[in-house]
This record gives sequence, structure tokens and C-alpha cells, in this order.
Amino acid sequence: MTELRLHDVAVAYGARTALADLELTVASAERVAVLGPNGAGKSSLLRCISGIVPVSRGMVTLDGVPLAELGREAIARRIAVVPQQVDLPFAIRVEEVVALGRIPHERSFRGPTAHDRQIVGEAIQRVGLDGFVGRDARELSLGERQLVLIAMAVAQQARLLLLDEPTVHLDLRHQVQVMDLMADLNDREGLTIVAVLHDLALAAHYFPRAVLLDGGRLVGDGPPAQVLAPDRVRATFGVDAAVWMGGARPGV
Repeated sequence: MTELRLHDVAVAYGARTALADLELTVASAERVAVLGPNGAGKSSLLRCISGIVPVSRGMVTLDGVPLAELGREAIARRIAVVPQQVDLPFAIRVEEVVALGRIPHERSFRGPTAHDRQIVGEAIQRVGLDGFVGRDARELSLGERQLVLIAMAVAQQARLLLLDEPTVHLDLRHQVQVMDLMADLNDREGLTIVAVLHDLALAAHYFPRAVLLDGGRLVGDGPPAQVLAPDRVRATFGVDAAVWMGGARPGV
């Protein structure tokens, strides 16, 4: 069980306020899309949830425990973060990347155990990367690399999964593949998922709940059909947008 709460949270970078007066609760096993225009505070929200940046006011708690009272290792056992992409400056096999997810669980100076290796293998299988074992991760497509990062997060065995624009550089096939995997991890294994997305259609199709930010403030929270109503999309994004809300998956 992992319940996330943000109470009166503000985040500032110097004199610039990135988030203000934020009240948000994400229950265990929820699947939530974080939406908003550029500069709305979406990435700052993920950074304060993961403890990368401190809040300047308010409090973030996990299961009632203030995040500020947890060490980095304790946070890493509870929260896994999947970035947009990771540059790999040297050769590294797919299974070695996935094994990085076990670092928060390793005992000092003992390295990975047989149990760790088993979990890495299971994560690779769970994400469908069996055929990529032994390959240099740098040689994979962007979509395949994104799946490797998700497998690393699965191996981490955290109950809260944060994703920062996981489909932004992917073609349509890999977008659908990643979103299907997110929904499956949430539905079948009860992972709590919070994902920043730019694609409103993907958010409307795959997420039961959407959180809309604008100017660092929460301006919408609820079912996508409600949060992404045409008048709200117009007010937040400054455009008239026809948001796909149902039927077949986009492009299928």
C-alpha cells in the first residue's frame, strides 16, 4: 500500500515559484495522468514527489510519513522514477541496466544476490524484453530503451511509479505498447502510477483520473472527460482542441 499526499505544497527555484498551494491525494493502486501546458509545473511535481527537490512550503507524505524524514534509500524502495530517456555513454547490456533497479535493495559491499538476479530476470520477462538480453542497450530504438527503463523500475519493486513523458519521443506503436504496459502493471499488480503526459488523447484513453496544472496551480482533478472538457482545454492551453475521448485506441 502506498498513499501519496501533498498538503499546501509550494516549490520554488530561487525567486521563481514552480508550484503553489497544491493539495493532492493519490490513493494506493491509482493511475493518474498529470497534464498541462509547458511550464505548468508538471516535472516539478514529479521532482518534489520523488524528493529530488525540497518543498519550500507544505508537506509531502507517503503512507503518512513525511518524505523529508525518509532517506534516499528508503524513498528509492518506495518510489521508482522513469525519465524520458537516459544517455548511455558506454556499452552496457540490457540486463545490466535493469539490474540498476536493485541497488536500493543491495547490502553494502555484497553486490547482487541470486534473489536480485531472479528479480531482474522476472522484470525483463514481465516487460517482454526476453529477446533483448545480452544486447547493448545503446543499439536499441528509443521505444525499446523506454521499455528497458520501465523494466528497471519494475525490478526496483517500488509500489509508486513516476513517469516523465514516457511516450514523448516514441512512434505510435511504441506509445501504445508503453501505455498498455502501464495499464497492465496497474490493473494486475496494483502499482500506483503517476505519469506526466503531453498527449491528451492517450491520457483520456488510458487513465481513469487526470490532474491538470496551469501556472503551478491545480486547475482540474477528476475523470478525463470532465478535466479535459473543451472550455477547460481552451482556457488552459489557449487553443480549441478536439480531444479524443473514446472508441478505438488512437491509430488503431
